[in-house]
Amino acid sequence: MEDVLITGGYVVPVDREPITDGAVLIQNGKIVAVGTSSEVTAPEGIRVVDATGRWVLPGFVESHGHLGVAEEAEGWAGNDTNEMTDPNGARFRALDGINPADLGFQDALEGGVTSSVIKPGSGNPIGGQTVAVKNWGRTVDEMLVRQPVSVKSALGENPKRVYGEQKKTPSTRLGVAAIIREAFFKAQDYRERRDHTRQEGKPFERDATLEILASVLDGDLPWCQHTHRADDIATAIRLSEEFGYRLVVNHGTEGHLVADLLAEKQIPVIIGPLFTTRSKVEVRERHLRNPGILDRAGVEVAITTDHPVIPINFLVHQATLAVKEGMDRDAALRSITLNPARIMGLDDRVGSLTPGLDGDVVIWSGDPLDVMNRALQVFVDGREVLTYDEATGRQQIADPFYREG
Repeated sequence: MEDVLITGGYVVPVDREPITDGAVLIQNGKIVAVGTSSEVTAPEGIRVVDATGRWVLPGFVESHGHLGVAEEAEGWAGNDTNEMTDPNGARFRALDGINPADLGFQDALEGGVTSSVIKPGSGNPIGGQTVAVKNWGRTVDEMLVRQPVSVKSALGENPKRVYGEQKKTPSTRLGVAAIIREAFFKAQDYRERRDHTRQEGKPFERDATLEILASVLDGDLPWCQHTHRADDIATAIRLSEEFGYRLVVNHGTEGHLVADLLAEKQIPVIIGPLFTTRSKVEVRERHLRNPGILDRAGVEVAITTDHPVIPINFLVHQATLAVKEGMDRDAALRSITLNPARIMGLDDRVGSLTPGLDGDVVIWSGDPLDVMNRALQVFVDGREVLTYDEATGRQQIADPFYREG
């Protein structure tokens, strides 16, 4: 953590109006003041960064990615995305499979993405626990923002293909929904037995799978539902209402077809990836105009790369092209900052330039929604972790293993 005053830039806090000739003061890794350069002054001895002519924004938030568990350029040896041996993998934790040396973390910083929610894959009906991390650090424990953040689940083609090829349940959409329903029945019974036994002061044998599902039932964790087709989205809603848990639609390719329903039920959508081809039946409705349709209907929208499906540094470019296809510009910026933070329960740490939040700040050469602009300086908890040299056209990323002294 370092103390720094960024001054003179066009500051875009996201949660309120931009500030011309603005300043952001970071101390002890936290944002302590945001305002005009005349309002926010530097304590004696603090480092001052002149951002005149630049744009200053919060670090972007990737709300659905596989950094560190689906390592780039590593093949099977670095792929720990799916434990496809048990349809109910609620006990599996993405945290335990993350390699901070994955090249994707460097790409994230290059694209101004300072934090990510890393999720298990979609091979299982219930894939496991998701985790929020900063995109720079030596060990995942040092990078940790929150664990667990949610539980990942999948409907549709992926789980039915995985287990259908193994000639076992689930091999249909009926089977996938049944696996999820049965898991929650067991979790309800488990929770009742556990609570009753505790009241009696007797020992109780814990179950890692059912404990995490009980947390979902208690409302402590949202349910991140991989789902593309409108009929699968309807199934996701049906299951969530049957058991009373908080639903977050992930991908939501056909969400625009039921946008009014999602808005009415206040179900947020993490939409994307948006740069892919229509590689399977359930993504044939994929289009860059879909995020704007959802937003205009009143749905809270976050945009995702689903890294490494789309390189994570292209997160902002997806937002840019969503604007081109009709999405409100401010809504597009919120979809990669405040909205994903709020949807995943991280807005007390990241997502905007607000006093009290983490000092994750990015200085851009200009408007980040202009594809010709780039991240020049990236700060995580106040520490400058990426610096781009405009003279040489090269960037330098701080080595997390290096410690002075």
